[in-house]
Amino acid sequence: MTDEPAPVMAPEDFQQRLLAWFDRHGRHDLPWQKPRTPYRVWVSEIMLQQTQVATVLPYFERFMGRFSTIEALAEAEQDEVLHLWTGLGYYARARNMHKSARLVVQQHDGELPVHDMDAMLALPGIGRSTAGAIIAQSTGRRAVILDGNVKRTLSRLHALPGWPGQPRVERKLWELAEHYTPSCRLTDYTQAVMDFGATLCRRGQPECSRCPFNDVCIANVRGEQKRFPESKPKKTLPVRRAWMLMLNDARGRIWLEQRPPAGVWGGLWTPPQFDDQMSLRAWLDQHVPGAIVSSPEPVFTHTFSHFRLEIIPQPVRCDRLDAVREGGCWYDPEFPPALGVAAPVKLLLERQAPFALKPQDSPGKRGG
Repeated sequence: MTDEPAPVMAPEDFQQRLLAWFDRHGRHDLPWQKPRTPYRVWVSEIMLQQTQVATVLPYFERFMGRFSTIEALAEAEQDEVLHLWTGLGYYARARNMHKSARLVVQQHDGELPVHDMDAMLALPGIGRSTAGAIIAQSTGRRAVILDGNVKRTLSRLHALPGWPGQPRVERKLWELAEHYTPSCRLTDYTQAVMDFGATLCRRGQPECSRCPFNDVCIANVRGEQKRFPESKPKKTLPVRRAWMLMLNDARGRIWLEQRPPAGVWGGLWTPPQFDDQMSLRAWLDQHVPGAIVSSPEPVFTHTFSHFRLEIIPQPVRCDRLDAVREGGCWYDPEFPPALGVAAPVKLLLERQAPFALKPQDSPGKRGG
């Protein structure tokens, strides 16, 4: 059995089959489709990176409820942007979108440069496929996309060997995506090819019996649908450990500090974090003498793309914090400030009181 990819379909045949399927089974009522402005499409495309539509829907509605225009987003504080992103993960997306909004206001009079691919690619967080999706869906102009759904579809259709992240495989996939992209109905085609991979040609359970390409899909013909696309070579993730200081004052507030703008959880708010218990104790001796230290809570694990973090919450009660450090604030669960927090911190805060994401929230007063 050969590993050579199947012959390339005629683009007209591919487009006709795909659009006929989309007209009957595609998603036509997503909130960013009505109205389908460049700004709304851009926000949705950034949110949809690495995230499913069902998860994105409530975040999109909240986000647009607060930042209905690109100017509103540009004028906002980063804390508020990250607050409304809390739970979506991959927070660099939010930071980059905020930076991009300010650049668009400064350099493009508040209008996304959707008629200039190079200008789109110059904005933080927008790559070739995302730019193509924004351009095609908001203007109807021909632009090629290659997101994860499209990669999976084309890999199976052509039984393309190799992990799509490899440069040689990705180059081939871009060639195929270019080959199949039409010159008309670009808005529908772009949504269709994404919907197809997300709802029919799924990663774990493709519904090949309902697929309009099942007679020409070489992976289906071979019965090797689950082989393609091939997985990234697995590496054992290293494990790191962190002690999180859950410092409560007499009013039940929790002390949080803002992370540096770059790196893990960049710009987000977390409890003070330490590599070991000795460092945590030294911090307490300096800043909170006489604090009441309880037993550590059970360890739980948070997985990043490149390592696993074992988190040990350390509850501590204090009547006052003698040295309020810059970049910190008391988080009041009853009247929560609009801050962006990391997913495990959100879980810890929810133990105190429900964590709310409200468009009308405004950043709370910081400091003691």
